[in-house]
Amino acid sequence: MIFEVIQVLVLGGVVAAAAAALWLRDLLASVVLLAIMSLLLSLEFYLLQAPDVAIAEAAVGAGLSTAIYVIAINKTARWGG
Repeated sequence: MIFEVIQVLVLGGVVAAAAAALWLRDLLASVVLLAIMSLLLSLEFYLLQAPDVAIAEAAVGAGLSTAIYVIAINKTARWGG
């Protein structure tokens, strides 16, 4: 019972972070929310007993992709249009 509640909360957080990232106009804040979404998704993979996928998602999704997006935003305009 508690496992299902934790999964629903984590998946709700994933959906909320993704929706907030789409809704915001600030590109850097959207990237931070996408990193949070990716970390929550890696937590969900860990809860589903797939630690190798969770580590890969955390490294690539939250780490590498976020760094690439932040570098790209810093080289261009920060505000979306």
